Amino acid sequence: MTMTSSKAYLLRALNEWILDNSCTPYIVVDATVESVQVPQEYVQDGQIVLNINPSSVRHLLMDNDGVSFDARFNGKSQNIYAPIQAVNAIYAKENGRGMVFGDEPEQPDPDGPDGVKTASRPDSSPEGNGDKSSSARPKLKVIK
Repeated sequence: MTMTSSKAYLLRALNEWILDNSCTPYIVVDATVESVQVPQEYVQDGQIVLNINPSSVRHLLMDNDGVSFDARFNGKSQNIYAPIQAVNAIYAKENGRGMVFGDEPEQPDPDGPDGVKTASRPDSSPEGNGDKSSSARPKLKVIK
């Protein structure tokens, strides 16, 4: 069973957390991703930083597909859209706390290719203390 990307869920949760702490949420968007709609004159090094504070935008929608809202740039109202894969980070303007998103790897189907669950052992020895492969263990990376 393939799972949807966790990025959209984390993005919404972190946005709420930043707002609950009376901070201003900013997102970093890769403006080179297809279907991104941002004012190109504000793009630097292929990225744009956008303030998504409710007092700064209208009609903010953060769903599993992307982020969209209306914002004013130099007095001109513009519709902004970033597909979820184009959002690289969310952080609080005031202290920089937030998260940078990496690419999510393809998730293998836990039921196997034919839809049948396969039993697997975490180790290879009958005693239960065999060599545990590092590829069988989940890996977390600390990002500061």
